[in-house]
Amino acid sequence: MRVFKRHVSARSVTAFVAENMLIFGSIAAVARLHGPVDAPGAVLWKIGLVVALCQVSLYYNDFYDLTLIDSSRELVIHLLQATGAASIVLGVVYLALPSLDLGNGIFVTSLALVLVGIFTWRLVFNRLGRARRLRERVLIVGTGLAARIIARQILAQREFGYDVVGFIDNDPARIGESVVNPRIVGTPADLGWLVASHGVARIVVALPDRRGALPVQELIEAKLSGVRIEDAATTYERLTGKILLDDLRPSALIFSDGFRVSRPTRLVKRVTDLLLALVGSMLAAPLMVVTALAIWLESGGPVLYTQERVGENGKPFIVYKFRSMRPGAETGTPVWARDGDDRVTRVGRIIRTIRIDELPQLWNVVKGDMSFVGPRPERPYFVAQLCAAVPFYAQRHAVKPGVTGWAQTRYRYGSSVEDAIEKLRYDLYYIKHLSILFDLTIVFDTVKVILFGKGAK
Repeated sequence: MRVFKRHVSARSVTAFVAENMLIFGSIAAVARLHGPVDAPGAVLWKIGLVVALCQVSLYYNDFYDLTLIDSSRELVIHLLQATGAASIVLGVVYLALPSLDLGNGIFVTSLALVLVGIFTWRLVFNRLGRARRLRERVLIVGTGLAARIIARQILAQREFGYDVVGFIDNDPARIGESVVNPRIVGTPADLGWLVASHGVARIVVALPDRRGALPVQELIEAKLSGVRIEDAATTYERLTGKILLDDLRPSALIFSDGFRVSRPTRLVKRVTDLLLALVGSMLAAPLMVVTALAIWLESGGPVLYTQERVGENGKPFIVYKFRSMRPGAETGTPVWARDGDDRVTRVGRIIRTIRIDELPQLWNVVKGDMSFVGPRPERPYFVAQLCAAVPFYAQRHAVKPGVTGWAQTRYRYGSSVEDAIEKLRYDLYYIKHLSILFDLTIVFDTVKVILFGKGAK
């Protein structure tokens, strides 16, 4: 399913809903045991606030990354981190607003019940997730690059509970040959009995050229028997939240339901940008003052750094950032910033990790050069190189660049052409599925990046 333009697996939704009920039920049960409730509506509202805070803490601690939280050790670590963080925040909230306290130490008492309940449930849930009978069996038609990428992605993650049966190839002599880890298990003529004998529920078509090679009749018969048929690009988007550039054709952009931003959406996005920029400026003002002072005390010189970047429709503009490198760090031909770059100051390394260096760009948002959410703007020198070397790179300029973005919440700082290509996969996904609700979820994830430095290096 898709939630706010983001693909979410049924397993993640199941885990979230079950844990929401566990937390709510544990606190409600303890509250009931502590005595009769005079105002049930008020107590339920307070419990709901605690549940929401616990769920945010679990999410921010990667508890719903089912690939990561697959072992008992990771389960314990992330569960303790999440409940510890929630307890601290709740303690601060109760000190500031005592009227929100559930009273009688109800949360502290119910915390043990929550920990035991979620830990036990997740152990059972993870074990069931590994059971082959409960996993969705996938057959891949093709053995080329796209087919191998899909297979590796399925093998690397456990989010969607897929199990690759094998590959289909036109050459009968290749049956039994290993492509990635699964092997070639048959030819297009074998599709029918492979579906029946292996319980295949999904067929992914990953052929580099379908003309004359697509087993039309066999796929139609499989679909009529209840098997889901989809192309490699669709599967890749669902698994990764990225666009499969290796298999992207111009027709996919032209005829896709996405890659179109209506005028009303642009208008609402602009209003949302202004609101977020103004609220963000007020909330971040003390932090920006401290950051500016730290930069000046460490290395003197200008606190802000200006640089030309490429914006919407290729129009250049001047971007503002807190200076994170020593004065005069770059002269001559521009070079990529890199991990461990000796030009970065100590303060600069901190503010880059938690993205504080980007805060002055809120002024770019107010001016209209940038949006709050969008692809990060790049320098003209690198844009010229990337447009010449990377297909579809220029298409990322179809929307305004952003202070934060889908790629920034999912990937680290870029320092090479390879990083730029990887971010382009995310940027094109964002442009394809752009919506205000999608933007708000990215803002929500940006807070996670700032708090924990996740996605940043």
